[in-house]
Amino acid sequence: MKFGVVIFPGSNCDEDMVYVLKEILNQKVARLWHKDTDLQNVDAIVLPGGFSFGDYLRSGAIARYSPIMEEVIKFANNGGFVFGVCNGFQILCETGLLPGALLHNDNQKFICKNIHIKPANHETAITALLKSDEALKIPIAHGEGKYFADKETIKKMRENKQILFHYCDEKGNLTKDANPNGSIENIAGICNKGKNVYGMMPHPERAADDELGNTDGRLIFESILAYLK
Repeated sequence: MKFGVVIFPGSNCDEDMVYVLKEILNQKVARLWHKDTDLQNVDAIVLPGGFSFGDYLRSGAIARYSPIMEEVIKFANNGGFVFGVCNGFQILCETGLLPGALLHNDNQKFICKNIHIKPANHETAITALLKSDEALKIPIAHGEGKYFADKETIKKMRENKQILFHYCDEKGNLTKDANPNGSIENIAGICNKGKNVYGMMPHPERAADDELGNTDGRLIFESILAYLK
């Protein structure tokens, strides 16, 4: 399997993602610079976290117009697998490949800490192998992570099983206190209707190496690999 990791000016989790895919999961990886227009025959595309173009205007708003994104959009519209983490999630929402938007955290501060999430369903590439009653400990690091969509959009997403994860406490309870940024319905990740474009705010690549003492994030990548193979 060959993954393409898109790198923008200001990306800071690209090498973390490359490391996990290549060294932990033994996959081929191609680095795709934002000015590239050649996807190098990759099988899947990952948009990593960071602060693309310094998050000027709003997160992901400028990156959406990078040359590589036109190819990513074509790839996704043709059924290709695309996964955005944190800033990558924000960029995918800016392109319209994913519904809704990411707003400033309720406390108007950048939040960097471990949180817990649990899968909302098991009918997607990312959640298929996860246990429904088990909370995963995954780090977050964002200032604009509050997911929002209108009521009708949320209703359709529920019906289509497009909600991937909810923020929860360590026991799996969905509570207001467990929601770090004010996301509507504690939503931490979503996918498109076709279930080939995925986005989440927590960073599974930061919880995938034994050296870190937490490999909950690796479960998400293993689920993706099982689906793609």
